[in-house]
Amino acid sequence: MPKHLVIVESPAKAKTIEGYLGKDFLVRSSYGHVRDLASKGISVRIDENFEPEYEVPADKKKLVAELKKLAKAAETVWLASDEDREGEAIAWHLFQSLGLKKENTRRIVFNEITKTAILKAIDNPRQINEDLVNAQQARRVLDRLVGYELSPVLWKKVKPSLSAGRVQSVAVRLVVDREREREAFSAETYFKVVAHFTNEQGAHGFKAELNQRPEDAATASEFLQHCASASYKVSSLETKPAKRSPAAPFTTSTLQQEASRKLGMPVGRTMQLAQRLYESGKITYMRTDSVNLSDFARESAAEVVRSQYGDKYHKERQYATKAKGAQEAHECIRPTNFATEVASSDASEQRLYELIRKRALASQMADAQLEKTTAKIAVSGREELFVARGEVIKFEGFLSLYLESTDDEDEDKEDAGLLPPMKEQQNLLLAQMKATQRFSQAPARYTEASLVKKLEELGIGRPSTYAPTISTIQKRGYVVKEEREGHIRKYRVFTLQQGEVKSQEESETTGAEKNKLFPTDIGMVVNDFLVEHFEQIMDYHFTARVEQEFDEIAEGKKAWDKMIDNFYGPFHETVKNTEENSGKATGKRLLGEDPKSGKPVYALVGRYGPMVQIGDAEDEEKPKFSSLQKGQSIQSIELEEALKLFALPRSLGDFEEKEVTVGRGRFGPYVRHNSKFVSIPKEEDPLEIDLARAVELIKAKREAEANRIIHDFGGDPPVQVLRGRYGPYISIGKENVRIPKDVEPEQLTREACLAIQKEAPKKKGRAKSSKK
Repeated sequence: MPKHLVIVESPAKAKTIEGYLGKDFLVRSSYGHVRDLASKGISVRIDENFEPEYEVPADKKKLVAELKKLAKAAETVWLASDEDREGEAIAWHLFQSLGLKKENTRRIVFNEITKTAILKAIDNPRQINEDLVNAQQARRVLDRLVGYELSPVLWKKVKPSLSAGRVQSVAVRLVVDREREREAFSAETYFKVVAHFTNEQGAHGFKAELNQRPEDAATASEFLQHCASASYKVSSLETKPAKRSPAAPFTTSTLQQEASRKLGMPVGRTMQLAQRLYESGKITYMRTDSVNLSDFARESAAEVVRSQYGDKYHKERQYATKAKGAQEAHECIRPTNFATEVASSDASEQRLYELIRKRALASQMADAQLEKTTAKIAVSGREELFVARGEVIKFEGFLSLYLESTDDEDEDKEDAGLLPPMKEQQNLLLAQMKATQRFSQAPARYTEASLVKKLEELGIGRPSTYAPTISTIQKRGYVVKEEREGHIRKYRVFTLQQGEVKSQEESETTGAEKNKLFPTDIGMVVNDFLVEHFEQIMDYHFTARVEQEFDEIAEGKKAWDKMIDNFYGPFHETVKNTEENSGKATGKRLLGEDPKSGKPVYALVGRYGPMVQIGDAEDEEKPKFSSLQKGQSIQSIELEEALKLFALPRSLGDFEEKEVTVGRGRFGPYVRHNSKFVSIPKEEDPLEIDLARAVELIKAKREAEANRIIHDFGGDPPVQVLRGRYGPYISIGKENVRIPKDVEPEQLTREACLAIQKEAPKKKGRAKSSKK
């Protein structure tokens, strides 16, 4: 039996580390946390200084028993979970759950999985850092208290099955606030005037833009009319050197942003791939807010830069971390070996690795040396000037390897090109001038990456929480990431050419969105309710202050239970007051009056989601309801559109002597025939479906159901062998049973099905108390 037991978080990491240690070391994985707050109840003893009630989940009990047995037999147990607060908590829970002793337990940390780093960690063990554990425990307890007390309020006041969380609710607020900014935004129009000039011989053409922007068509037209007979000359020419410096190596946040911009990766996917690269020993730890590079890393990067590009391309740099409340002194995200160019056979992993490697190498490269030229062109008889800008790269430096992307969506921004030779007072010829109507832009909707950036700027959340927060708000249905079509917008263009000004109207598509975050109706209603009644929880600065308090706990400057106590008292009072005194939150909006009944028509969020309603609950006759269709919103739906939703159910005629109707239910539009329902495909409008199409759908469902049944043995209980989404299975009464791989579904008998059911492992569920 090996003398040493090393426990890490993941099996992939265990496999890599085991290859670095000798036969005296056995490496096993805890598969993440082995203990957490009990799933039943609040599991925090509020009256006992917020003492948490932890439990080992049922699916981890066997693993804990195995690790306990191995730990008992080992001379030394090495807890090698990740180096952040979450990892420290995992180590502490292992210590408690396995009944370990301080005298033969060592805590080791490393930020990269290389032989050098692992052996160095073994040589420098320490004890579990209780302050880091307490910081994680405070976050876990606080989030449980908020979720446990706030979610039931939403069930009562908005709709069932909703949830609220301390960080997720603030993230939703950012998305909602941005949408409201856009709704309130009124685009202002202006004209962008661009001229194409040449020298007096008609050669060496270049573009220049007017330094003022006419606000209306009359002013733009008048300016071009004047320019038709004007003369032009270079009034000033300025050339000066400039430089561009590389960006710092990646932190978690900047990696998520850049992978989104350059590779189109969602933040969750980026973290999955980075985790794999870390566990296979290719990059350093991927949850960090530090831009620090170790001395060894800078030396290694210098070696690669010098060998591949030459000495003049190298420049050693050390970056300072600017993030609010940056955690422990970690390193940035970088390759463990800069000389490694291919890190994975998986294309996505390799693309992400290349991004990480190039960014880290570029951070240790020389500035790009530029020459910027600005030419100002005077127009006879006018004070306005045209300005032409040119840029020449004299020395590429880091640009030969990497250029950081931006979130800039300015449609007017143009890259500076190369300007032809010219001198001051030189006369120019006008080839063409255009004044194009442009419009000011509303604040851009968030992408996943730009929302991460905003959360980091505000100090909300930490590297380990960005991706889960963005995933959670989408899973809960408060925010959706989608593409939306734009709309056609007309604009005016004035063109001056050969002394004549022409005006024409053109059109363009504007407002199209790709992979942007939109608040849902439920997200907006929940947000407004929480902002009204839980102002502190929803305040950006308060949420950031809580993060700072976690940092203070991690540094041993604050007691975690006191911090929770200061928060919980006022919060609990607000919860009680809101439950007793607030009304239902529905986002109700009056659309107008139903022309048939004269009753009011509303758009609102009801028990089953966004809907429209005719009539009031107080009326003698019950109100009529209809769910909104995809793409409709209670914020924007108009009366005419809402009334169309009540055109269902409608009768299409008879098929096989039974009526066929089209209706809309909780799960969307359907065709009904002979008491059976057939879903209408999402891309089809239920108001336009005719009898022939409905019959096609009915027959298609019958055929699918016929093909679904392999055997129907009937009996009590009824037994069927069916084809399902994930392959054949047995249906016995209300229970579904998986068919063993070595059994052919077509050869099953009723008796064989019942025998398989008897042998099948029982599904986990809530234990029922037996009554005698």
